[in-house]
Amino acid sequence: MSRFVVLFLLGAFVLVVNTMPANAAVAHGHKHEKHNSKERLKDGIYSGRDLHHQENGEHNVEFDHEAIIGSVKEAQEFDKLTPEESKKRLLVLIKLMDLNKDGFVERHELKAWILRSFKKLGEEEAADRLEEIDENGDGNISWKEYLKDSFSMEEENEKNELIDFDSYDEEKEMIKSDKELFNAADLNKDGVLDSKEYVLFYSPEEHPEMLPIVLEHTLRERDTNHNGEIDYAEYIGETGKDRSREWLIEEKDRFDHLDENKDGLLVGNEVLNWVVPNSETIAKDEVDHLFVSTDEDHDDRLSYLEILSNYDTFVGSEATDYGDHLQNINHFIDEL
Repeated sequence: MSRFVVLFLLGAFVLVVNTMPANAAVAHGHKHEKHNSKERLKDGIYSGRDLHHQENGEHNVEFDHEAIIGSVKEAQEFDKLTPEESKKRLLVLIKLMDLNKDGFVERHELKAWILRSFKKLGEEEAADRLEEIDENGDGNISWKEYLKDSFSMEEENEKNELIDFDSYDEEKEMIKSDKELFNAADLNKDGVLDSKEYVLFYSPEEHPEMLPIVLEHTLRERDTNHNGEIDYAEYIGETGKDRSREWLIEEKDRFDHLDENKDGLLVGNEVLNWVVPNSETIAKDEVDHLFVSTDEDHDDRLSYLEILSNYDTFVGSEATDYGDHLQNINHFIDEL
C-alpha cells in the first residue's frame, strides 16, 4: 500500500535483496527518486496486491487492513472505531457481499468482493498519484508534467538525449519505457492521461489491454540474446550468479512450472504468467485464509454471525473494501 516502498523492473536500477527468488513479485510503478510508493527494481517483477500478503511466513494483517479500507487515511480512522461500531459497519458490507441474499457469504461471493476491492484500491492509489503530478490542476496528466515530477526534467532535447542525469543510460531507458507506457495508456491519443487512462499507466499489469507493452518491456529487460524467449539463465538473471545450489534448484522448479509446454523456454503468456500477478489466485488464497479462520461450523459458507463474531479477522483482511462505502454508510444502515 502507499506506505510500503514497492519496487519494479526495466533497467539496471537497484538490486533485490539476496533472499528474493527469481520470480518474487514486486510491484510496478512510475515514481523514481522522489516518491516512495512504487519504484523500479532490476530483477523484480510486477506484484500487484501480493507483495506484502505474506511476511515472514505469516499473514500480514496490517496490509490486509489497509486493503480493506481502500485508503491509508480511512484505515487509520477505522482503527479508532469501537468494536460495536466496527461490527455495525461490517454488517453493512456483509449484506453487500451476500449477492443472493440467503444469509450466507459463499466462497464465490467473497472472492468477487475481494477482486472488487483490488480494483477500487488500485484506482484510489492512482488518483492520489495523479493529484500529485497534475501541476496545472486540470485533472489530466501531460507527459511534460510526468517528466517533471518523476525525473525533475522540463523536457528531452531533440535527439532524445537526457539532461542532467548522473546515470545517463539507466535514466534514458527508464524514460523510454515510461513514454511507451504513457502512449499506450493514452487511449484517445489526445496527448494527456485522464483519470481512467492514468490507472492503466499506473498499474499496467492489472489491465489486459496493457499486457502487450508489459511483455515487450519484460523481454527488453530479460531477453539478453534477443530471441523473443526467456531461458532459465535469463530467468534467474544476474541475481542467480551468487546463489546457493538449493536456491537454483528451487528456482528451476518454478521455471519448469511456468514452462507449460516443457520446451525449456518461457514465451508469450508463459512470460506474463511469470511477471504479472494473478489476481484470481491471490483472491482465492485470501478466501481460503478467511474461511479457515472463521468458518466455525465447517459448512463451507460463512453466516453473518460467523463473520461478525470474527470481525477483527475481517477488518484485517483484503475482503472488505471499506473505503468506498464509508461516505454512504449511514444510508445503508438506515435501510437495514
